[in-house]
Amino acid sequence: MLMITIDLESDIPIYQQVKNEIVEKIASGELQPGDPLPSVRMLAADLGVNMHTINKVYQLLKQEGFLQIHRQKGVVINPNGFPSADHEFFEVLEKRMRPIISEAICRDVSEEDLIRVVTKIFQSVQKGGEDE
Repeated sequence: MLMITIDLESDIPIYQQVKNEIVEKIASGELQPGDPLPSVRMLAADLGVNMHTINKVYQLLKQEGFLQIHRQKGVVINPNGFPSADHEFFEVLEKRMRPIISEAICRDVSEEDLIRVVTKIFQSVQKGGEDE
């Protein structure tokens, strides 16, 4: 069973929270290429959210190359692997990180501390989400 936690009080939209959790489970190895995911209806019911929310998540993950959607097999983690980080990905990555880094600078976070946080998160995800 796919364990996803959403925070209904968060400023982060529910679809983004679900998408982020699925990608993290793939990155950590908890979800492997070829693994099935629950149907849209089932995951929506499990999480207590609208089916359109889960359909949006699955469609975005399909567009980004993380999922395949088959009429017979349902939704599966892409068995062919995932797209490599290309120039376009790095542009998006920089765009997403810029406001976080800017806020950190405003809060007087040093470059070393910021790198330490990024390294800690990177290693935690690789180890399957275990906190250090």
